[in-house]
Amino acid sequence: MNYSQTLLIVDDCTEDRETYRRYLLKDQQQSYCILEADSAEEGLSLCHKVACDVILLDFQLPEMNGLEFLDELRKTHHTLPVIMLTAFGDEAIAVQAMKTGAQDYLAKNHLKSDILQLAVRSVLERSHLQTQLKKTQERQRVIATIALRIRQSLDLEQILITAILEIQHLLNCERVVICRYESAANNLLNIDWHSLSVKEQKVCYQLNSEDNRHRLAAICEVGSNNGRSNGQISKSINTNLEIPIIVGSFNQSKPIPWGFLVVYQYSKSRQWHLEEIEMLQEVSVQLALAIQQAELLSKTQVALEEEKKLNALKSQIIATVSHEYRTPLAAILAAASTLKLHGEQLESIKQQRFLQLIENKSRYMSRLVDDMLTLSRFEQQKADFNPIPLDLPQFFASLVEEYRQNTNQHQISLKQTGNFEGFRADHKLLKKIFDNLLSNAVKYSPDGGKIDINLIGQASQILVQIQDEGIGIPEDEQSSIFQSFRRGSNIDTIPGTGLGLSIVQASIELHGGEVLLKSQSGKGTQVTVNLPKHLRQE
Repeated sequence: MNYSQTLLIVDDCTEDRETYRRYLLKDQQQSYCILEADSAEEGLSLCHKVACDVILLDFQLPEMNGLEFLDELRKTHHTLPVIMLTAFGDEAIAVQAMKTGAQDYLAKNHLKSDILQLAVRSVLERSHLQTQLKKTQERQRVIATIALRIRQSLDLEQILITAILEIQHLLNCERVVICRYESAANNLLNIDWHSLSVKEQKVCYQLNSEDNRHRLAAICEVGSNNGRSNGQISKSINTNLEIPIIVGSFNQSKPIPWGFLVVYQYSKSRQWHLEEIEMLQEVSVQLALAIQQAELLSKTQVALEEEKKLNALKSQIIATVSHEYRTPLAAILAAASTLKLHGEQLESIKQQRFLQLIENKSRYMSRLVDDMLTLSRFEQQKADFNPIPLDLPQFFASLVEEYRQNTNQHQISLKQTGNFEGFRADHKLLKKIFDNLLSNAVKYSPDGGKIDINLIGQASQILVQIQDEGIGIPEDEQSSIFQSFRRGSNIDTIPGTGLGLSIVQASIELHGGEVLLKSQSGKGTQVTVNLPKHLRQE
């Protein structure tokens, strides 16, 4: 700290005050504006009139002692740091002073300039850190509260309305608008979305720019534009702040710019503080998660509405959803209720853990919805199939590395022989096939062990064998294990939906291949996938 600090000396001894002043003004690391009071009454009066950063307080004052002074001070200044000074080296007094609220205790007869300088700097530093900690805790509490309110609904319109009302209240601004891209055009995916962030309190990506104006539409707003038309708004705004809303994609490696949060200020110029920008960015992240959940739910509802098939498959889907959603929903509800009822008392780390739990469970539910929709598209023969040339060894190397980083119990080995040139496949479906198979090998080997992947390139086909040392599949159940919602009777409490192998088989058949399975209970499973190199022409 090299900025000037206001320090108040309360001591009835003129010589002592002069000594403290001389010592402190010699400090090369800190500058001070020093005030003096020769009585407790004058000292308390100065505290009410001037914002002090620290007080040097004599223990023995004419009208009251230092402890009584502290009692009076704490009635109005709860956190103002105080260093007690006394001519008596009494440890009992020191302990009592610290309990009453003094941050340090120094004996006058042993006081030197370096000791006083260090004591004052240390107390100021602790006070500064405590203030920053309280600000951080309050900020996290506010963000957590806003996040809970935004996520109380899965209706997109309600989410947006709640978000802008919360933002307007949070920043005390005149107008808030949420804009989104009208269509997810392909060229939007090529935007370097890292450049969309606000740097140095300046707008880096203009909402009104000619390149993007036709793709953006204000879909929700609150506040007044003082009767100005849309054409007049951009010319009359004194200060506005724009934060991108980046929606992550579970199926793509690159998140997508969904739209913008735009905060307007008309009546007077406003310099946005870094803390305000950071808080708005955090709200943007929470809003993006809520938007994604709402849109995923909306897509699911549309897909289910279009089906209109009251058949056995639909009954199984409903039964699975009700069963698989119960546990994560219970966890989400418990976490949200705890934050709502006890959020202010919880430490910031615990608040973040609860929010992380909500996010993780929501992602699990989203993946379940995605699996059901994928299976539904296969059932209706509407699955997308876009084969492209693929570097199969590189594909498996990346996949295996991903699993190696996420598991410590399993030894995953990859062997490859033969020629893989000329292989074509749909990348997304291939990822689903071997992600499901490798995930099963890990999940159903709860005690760890080896997982061997053997990749063989032949003249006209590719063979992939995945062997684990897991719980295996009972022999009488192996013929039906690829049917939807079928799971082995020996899975115990291992979670799952019974959809993965159905998606695997359907994806392989779309490529013109086949899948074979050999398994023995308690000894492991071997899955062999046969894929043709050259796909038949439709």
